Amino acid sequence: MADLIPLAQARCTPRRGSEHRLTDASIREWLPQVPEWALVENGHALSRTFAFKDYYRTMSFVNALAHVANAEDHHPDLSVHYDRCVVRFSTHDVGGLSENDFICAAKADALYA
Repeated sequence: MADLIPLAQARCTPRRGSEHRLTDASIREWLPQVPEWALVENGHALSRTFAFKDYYRTMSFVNALAHVANAEDHHPDLSVHYDRCVVRFSTHDVGGLSENDFICAAKADALYA
């Protein structure tokens, strides 16, 4: 489904088990759809730093992202600073990246736009 519609409009589906972990080839196919994101932790996670003018804007983004994460039931790791927020997605239940990580990365990008 996610590859038929824009990722930011797709919905997360619960994923458990290593059979849902994306292969390296699949990751290479999905990565161009979230070009600002980087593979980290030997390809087991996606990360992006979002920059802001001040703490208020940073926290507004964090709160909006928390709302999206709750709605999708897919939660990032966050590192919040005065003028930036580092967002990291990985699907712990599959032991690496799943399509949910790419969907939520696109949704975070849409919040930042």
